Formats: sequence, structure tokens, C-alpha cells
Amino acid sequence: MIDLRPITQKDAFAFVREHHRHHNVPVGALWQHAIHDDQGVLRGVAVVGRPVARMLDDGLTCEVTRLCTDGVRNGCSMLYAATWKAAQSKGFRRILTYVLGSENGGSLRAAGWEYLGETDGGSWSRPSRGREDKHPLEAKHKYGKGAWQSSDNCDSNKGQDNA
Repeated sequence: MIDLRPITQKDAFAFVREHHRHHNVPVGALWQHAIHDDQGVLRGVAVVGRPVARMLDDGLTCEVTRLCTDGVRNGCSMLYAATWKAAQSKGFRRILTYVLGSENGGSLRAAGWEYLGETDGGSWSRPSRGREDKHPLEAKHKYGKGAWQSSDNCDSNKGQDNA
């Protein structure tokens, strides 16, 4: 049995560093959740922050920027469900996340999240601002919950206040 518990950003980031398959810790966070087993062992974390895509950063949208577990059954679904519940309680109208194109999104669908489409992969590096790619460059699947008007335009509700 696993249960939801609070966790500090420091401890959540340490878990991400140890367990996430393809990313390091995010730059920051608004809040984080953890799941523990019956013995009190930390089994997974979710980190929620502002949307990485600045066009989606409207003050009413948040993003699960990292989520990882040690493989505990139903852990990802429990964390995704908790992030949405917390987001609503904080006044957010929408939440989103991205998973690799090679991942099937089963945990998101189990938590009631909607498939919103595919985004192009690729590098963030540009000739005017070179960057070292430290993440997979494949296309990603976008999922969300809340007041998304359509599955092909995630920022179509920008500035709207309805839930």
C-alpha cells in the first residue's frame, strides 16, 4: 500500500536525481508531492511548476515538470491525480505535462488526464544561443486536465477564467 505525503523540495529533487531516467531536476517548483510505502520508504515524487512554454504561462496553468517513481505499482497515477487535485485547490484552471513519444501515457489516462496532442522534439539550441542538449530530442506527447477547449490547441483558453 502507498500513501501520499508532503516532501521538501530538497528531498524531492534528490529523489529525481537518483531515479529519473532522462532528466535532471527542474530549475524550480511551485510544490511537490511524494508517495511512501507502509514502512515509510519514499517511492516516488511529482514536481509541479510554472509551464516551461512561456505562451502557456498565463497564471492559471501549471505543469508537472518531473515525475518519477522507483517502479511502485500505481505510483505514477496516484501522483498525477494528486497534482491535479492540489492545482485546483490553489486556483489553477489547467495542468499539463509531457511524456516521451516512446512512453504510452497509461498512468496519465488512468488518472483521468486527456491526450492533447504531440509536440515536436528537437534541440533548444539555436545559433544565437547555443545550448548543450541534456534531454531526449524525440517528439513528446502532451497531456492535460482542466479547461482545455480542444485537444489540438493547448493555449486556446489563455486568459479565460472558466473551470
